[in-house]
Amino acid sequence: MSEQIVPPSETGPSAAAPLYEGRWVAMTVMLIAGFMNLIDVTIVNVALPSLQRDLGATDSGIEWVAAAYILSFCIGLLPFGRLGDLMGRKNVFLCGVAGFTIASALCGIAPNIEMLIAARAVQGLTAALMTPQTLAIAQVIFPPHERGTAFSLFGLTAGLATVTGPVLGGFLIGADIFGLDWRPIFLVNIPIGVIAIAAGLKFIPRGRVNPDVGFDVVGILLAMTTMLLLVFPLVEGRNFGWPVWIFVMLAASVPTGFAFHRWQKARARDDKPQLMPASVLENRQFLSGAMLTTLLFSSIPGLFLVLAVFLQIGFGLTPLQSGLTTMPFSVGVLTASLVANRLGGRFMVQRLIIGALLLVLAMFGLRFVVGSLADHIVGWHFIAPLFMAGIGLGTTIPALFQTVLSDVEGRDAGSASGSLQSFQQAGAALGVAVMGQIFFSHFGGEAAGSPQPVFIEALRTALIYSVVAFTVVALGGAVLGYRARR
Repeated sequence: MSEQIVPPSETGPSAAAPLYEGRWVAMTVMLIAGFMNLIDVTIVNVALPSLQRDLGATDSGIEWVAAAYILSFCIGLLPFGRLGDLMGRKNVFLCGVAGFTIASALCGIAPNIEMLIAARAVQGLTAALMTPQTLAIAQVIFPPHERGTAFSLFGLTAGLATVTGPVLGGFLIGADIFGLDWRPIFLVNIPIGVIAIAAGLKFIPRGRVNPDVGFDVVGILLAMTTMLLLVFPLVEGRNFGWPVWIFVMLAASVPTGFAFHRWQKARARDDKPQLMPASVLENRQFLSGAMLTTLLFSSIPGLFLVLAVFLQIGFGLTPLQSGLTTMPFSVGVLTASLVANRLGGRFMVQRLIIGALLLVLAMFGLRFVVGSLADHIVGWHFIAPLFMAGIGLGTTIPALFQTVLSDVEGRDAGSASGSLQSFQQAGAALGVAVMGQIFFSHFGGEAAGSPQPVFIEALRTALIYSVVAFTVVALGGAVLGYRARR
């Protein structure tokens, strides 16, 4: 249900909807908040080895620093998108920014790994409050002829955050501001969040509240349960020695997922609100694309988690050196995003297949570079495979999303977009778990103190998962293209 944005000067129910003069300032506020969220995803990767040493965390603990954020963000996207319809998108957006700022402060003062993981989970939930509202607000405050420019700024912001995050994280940790080590990477969000809230209150126009919009509580609980049953065993299974109950949890995710599907269909038959529209769940093109989206995004966060551990703990690079080593990937994503904006909606299937194949070649190249290492890192050896991987990902993502959503009815487009973002985040959580499991299983105890050849073999083995995942995406893209042509 779309929300009508009412400019401050037009409060009457019969007033015309003039062009909102403060739309670009409002857009800037939303981009700042989005940048704060996006940069937090990338900035944490280079900090993981530092916070592991400082807090005495296990390998599983640092996996959960990344996975807790992604998992809670994934769980919150669908219900909080609906909450924006119910309570007004400006209200929910500002609550999300405020909550994210508070959670960042809690991360920055966390005395142990348990509190840090809990605060990261809250960060993910509050980020899920912000994210669905921004596109919806922009859709309403901009006239049709300005929307293309406005939406391209979201992609540009994401690319800049990807480039900036690792380097900024490395700089803040290396500077050791006031002896706080890794903590400033979270505390820096506090002034940014305060500015965004103050500017948002003034410049984002208020939206109409819709108290009659329903909320699918049972659907939310079933979706959350399914994700927890699936991801928790993958992250913690190795820690517990793979007991029977871990496999029981994994198996239980299948019936809960099926129950969620049946519940959504029942809600549709009764004409009641659904967390994910039944028409979307029955769309073969969408479901196939959602699986490919999950697979595509299962490789990237997991790759950069194990790569940060490999570079810093395995080969002794500083956080800043680690961030600079991985920077070619971010530059590649940004470059491909700029090219994608120029291509618009042309050659979607071809771009999807070519992008996925570039990712496959890049992973083979990265395995070769890692295998050729001796006792030290040669940074420029990583430039070509990481830049190629960034180009591949930046080419694949927009092509995949537009191909998947092209077969969705207009009335379900909003829900389908939110659902696709949830699959994306689910894939990220699963990838952190699976690639972390493959990588850390090579070490007898903790990774710290292990010889460098073990790190090399661990990373080369983990990269096999990426090769397989991206190959399947390329093949799946060809199938999607064939269906679309038919």
